[in-house]
Parts: sequence; C-alpha cells; structure tokens
Amino acid sequence: MTARSVKQLIRAHAVTEGAGVTVHRTIGTPALRNLDPFLMLDHFGSDDPDEYIAGFPDHPHRGFITFTYMLDGHMLHQDSMGNRGDLRAGGAQWMKAASGVIHSEMPQQTNGLMRGFQLWINLPASEKMSDPAYQEFSAEAIPEANTEGERVRILLGEYAGQRGVIEDPITEVQYLDVALESQHTFSHTLRNDDSAFVYVFEGSATLGATPLPQHSLAVLSPGEALALTAGPDGARFILVSGKPVREPIVQYGPFVMTTREEVEQAMRDYRDNSLVRKKAAMRSSI
Repeated sequence: MTARSVKQLIRAHAVTEGAGVTVHRTIGTPALRNLDPFLMLDHFGSDDPDEYIAGFPDHPHRGFITFTYMLDGHMLHQDSMGNRGDLRAGGAQWMKAASGVIHSEMPQQTNGLMRGFQLWINLPASEKMSDPAYQEFSAEAIPEANTEGERVRILLGEYAGQRGVIEDPITEVQYLDVALESQHTFSHTLRNDDSAFVYVFEGSATLGATPLPQHSLAVLSPGEALALTAGPDGARFILVSGKPVREPIVQYGPFVMTTREEVEQAMRDYRDNSLVRKKAAMRSSI
C-alpha cells in the first residue's frame, strides 16, 4: 500500500465571524481555499465568554452540509424549519442545507470554556437543490473504539467494525476524533483517492518525517496507509477524509453552487424571503 504523507501544512488563521466571534480557520483561507469536498474548517474555542457569547445570529446556507462537533461547552441551535437543539460537549450536528436553511448558532459556556469544530462539506450539483435534512446526536450516542494507547470516537463513517450514528450516504465522509498516549502510533487505512486531512488540537504528532504542531492542519497526499505518532505529551486530532465531488465551486459567503447564476439566484431568494423551500427531516438523540 502507498503511504500517506504530508502534502501541505497549514497553521490556523484567526477570522472574525457571526456577531464578532473569533474562529481559527484552516480550510477556506488564502493558503487553502478548499480541499474538495471540504469547503471550510473552523476551530472555535475560548475560556473567555466575552469572546464568543454573541454567537452566530440568523444566517442562511445553500448548497452544502455543515457538520459541527462540540468538545466543550454547548451550542443552542434554532432554524427556519422549526428544528431546535442544544448541542453539548461530545455531541455532533449534521445539517444538510441543500436548497436552503436559515439558522442561528449561539455558543454557551461550561465553566467558561467553549470549544469545537465546524466543517463545511460540498454537495454535488445533483443534490444542491434537494430537500434539507438535520441530524443531532449526544455524546452518549457516538461510538468509540478503545485499545491500548488510543481512543477513537467515530463521528462519521466506519472504523474498527463500528459505524458512526450519523448517516451521510451522499458525501461518504469519515470523521474520527483520535486521542493518543505519548509516543503511541495510530495506523489506519484510507481509500486511495479520498481527500484527507489531520488537524492536531492537543499535544503534537509526527507523520513520517513531518512534525505536526498543535493547531496545524496537514493535507495528506493520496495513498492508503496512514501512520501517525504522538509526541511526548500525547496527541489529539481529527482525521477527516471524503470522496471529491470534482465539480466547479462558486461560492459567495454562505451560498455554494456550481455557477455564478445559481449563486445570484440564491441571493435573490434570500432577499425575497424564499430561500427556505421545505422543512428538513430530523434525526436526533438529544
């Protein structure tokens, strides 16, 4: 099998979003506009509520999926389709915006701390105007694989014979939260042509000869075999892979389509209050 290596290493870039919340972005920056099918990765977190409590008031989406994973604190969600949720630490939310969703995300702290990730996943042209869907699951619903030296939470896809509770047959994304003890090596097999990245958010790690410092994203080369070794203080990272869409990406803020005309139509629909076309089906364990 061909070994995966580090193709590009990107340090997180601070960006202000919502009502003034600072997030640390890697995908969706000048250094990496996208990693098909991934459009954006934000790592949000602070122990100062003044930095995030204003949150992300009502805003629209069309043409893609948002996937939110909370590490600490919790996030209140409310949308134009009537879905309401309180995503708590360890829980995950998958929202297929598709033809259109307007929602708010309001961070809440636990002992001052709020931390998590949001990933934007592109949809193929055939799915961009399909009906929206919504899934939200608590920490207790997320399967884990625990072996000596490592713990793997399976949020999307399959690992070690266990499958994540979130169903996503369109994008075929795998999303793992991996925690390693000091100097332990994590080995995994990926599909050769899938786009894949690792984001280290605790400790440090090494992939081949390349060090992966904390708060860095490593874009992986094509291949099947992945071997990543934790540093002296251990490591915790997300490993994400997915099948590329291989279609044009035309993005204007929260609208991601395949042509400029489709984006302009989305803007008109939002202006005319016709962006939301259908209530989303919902699956939840909250």
